[in-house]
Amino acid sequence: MKSSSRREFAKSALLTGTVGALNPLRVIGANERINVALIGCGDRGTAIWKKFLLNQDVNPVAVCDVYEKFLTRAAATAPGLKTFRDFRQVIERKDIDAVVIATPDHWHAIPTILACNSMKDVYVEKPLSLTVAEGRQMLSAARQHGRVVQTGSQQRSGPHYQKAIRIIQDGVIGPVHKISAGFTRNAMPGFKPVELGAEKPADLDWEMWLGPAPYVPYDPFRCIYHFRWFWNYSGGQMTNWGAHNLDIARWLLKAKGPRAVTSFGGRYELKDGGQTPDVQEIIYQFDDCLVTWSGREVNRLRDEYLVFHGTKGSLSIMRDGYTVSPEIWRGLKNRNTIPEMEAMEEKGDPRQMEDLHIRNFLDCVKSRQRPNADIEDGHLTATMCHLGNIATRLGRTLRWDTEKEQFIGDREANSLLTYRYRKPWDRYQPGD
Repeated sequence: MKSSSRREFAKSALLTGTVGALNPLRVIGANERINVALIGCGDRGTAIWKKFLLNQDVNPVAVCDVYEKFLTRAAATAPGLKTFRDFRQVIERKDIDAVVIATPDHWHAIPTILACNSMKDVYVEKPLSLTVAEGRQMLSAARQHGRVVQTGSQQRSGPHYQKAIRIIQDGVIGPVHKISAGFTRNAMPGFKPVELGAEKPADLDWEMWLGPAPYVPYDPFRCIYHFRWFWNYSGGQMTNWGAHNLDIARWLLKAKGPRAVTSFGGRYELKDGGQTPDVQEIIYQFDDCLVTWSGREVNRLRDEYLVFHGTKGSLSIMRDGYTVSPEIWRGLKNRNTIPEMEAMEEKGDPRQMEDLHIRNFLDCVKSRQRPNADIEDGHLTATMCHLGNIATRLGRTLRWDTEKEQFIGDREANSLLTYRYRKPWDRYQPGD
């Protein structure tokens, strides 16, 4: 298929969903192998791809990247892999059942939507989307075509996370009206590009890397890991680690989103050219619970990574396990010194979580059940992160309508729920 006709084909598929009729669902038996392709072969993509390959029912078919060095590295992970520079060529293939998308965040939406329309299942890294509008369109495509879409929020598959949620929901630590989340480190004096030099490599397709994002001249700092510090491609630690820890908080609350959000922060000290905050404080108001996020890149002292504050005890959880610290009730006339509950501790295995998460996705591809981190949860958690960043950028309190997915009475804030794709990618603009 020529490039121009391929683009028209993809546009038609996105807007009308006609690809599903051309490529009907292949029913995969319990013992049958799943044909899988990788889109995005950077460090993260290659790492999870290798974990996919550990599963005997995975048949690797193709890998795709805009940077030849990464593409070559990924191609060496299995014999006979087809290589592509354009993800649309991967999605067009009828011999692929599922795709793994590990691109920068601004490249999550279009490949996911086109894959769903092509009747392919998707494992897409978190955060699910760059904007709220993208996430909504991704969810709609998945539901319309009955696709299994797993967000790469592997903590949802961690046994000790699952046990912690059960403990709290069973009332063991008492009612929870405050949840603290955060991520801190010392990244002083700032970051610099390591993989790429000042001159654009001949084997890097910069135009394709930018995709729907606004055009800027080649900048090595914007590529590889550090794309996270630019609003056009990501949302800083809010959408990086916030997408993990706030996801668990929202899981417990069983809520679509907050009623209001307020935030302050900025890039105060890191002078490396990035844009996202190096200090950020966010407060989310749910019906009967406050959730806070504390982000800091300029000081390592550990704050609360993820803590559920109950009336009987506090449960603090990380990837290597959780602890429960009892509370002592001291009312005005109560001189009690007896804890309201027993102390508790549970170990976790960070490596096991990702293996289990990938296995859960593969099992769901066969069973057609919803996965642990279904696309709807990925969308709602990413939305929560986006709200925090929008409140930070505007520096004021915003009220949120969870059903309409709009800010209440704030046109400026609502304008940040999406952005205009540049040509030729504007044909995939959410809402058009």
